Amino acid sequence: MTQQQRTQWSNTIVVVGLLLMVMAAVLNLFIAHQGWLRWPFAGGALLVLVARILGVTGSGTLRVKRLHRILISSGILYCASAAMLFIPGGGNNWIAFLLAGVVMQIYASWMIERESTKN
Repeated sequence: MTQQQRTQWSNTIVVVGLLLMVMAAVLNLFIAHQGWLRWPFAGGALLVLVARILGVTGSGTLRVKRLHRILISSGILYCASAAMLFIPGGGNNWIAFLLAGVVMQIYASWMIERESTKN
């Protein structure tokens, strides 16, 4: 499998994982707090983390490599958010981890795109 195919698969898995997370989070926040919704959220978070780890490229500048590590960190924050859903008395702490991961992902994705068009 070439690096380009690996990156495409990784990006596809990230999109599926993020869609699962969004669906579960929106239903959990606005429709009803159902216990079973934590499972698709956790599955999506795990998919995102695995795809981010497997999608890391060895090429690029030092800055791009650092930005890819930030994307992995956002996946870890998503998994921490999912863990908060399983901890009794976790309350709404899962939202804080989720938002921190989203902010890191938006920043890193935007900067990777900027760095790739710069060269």
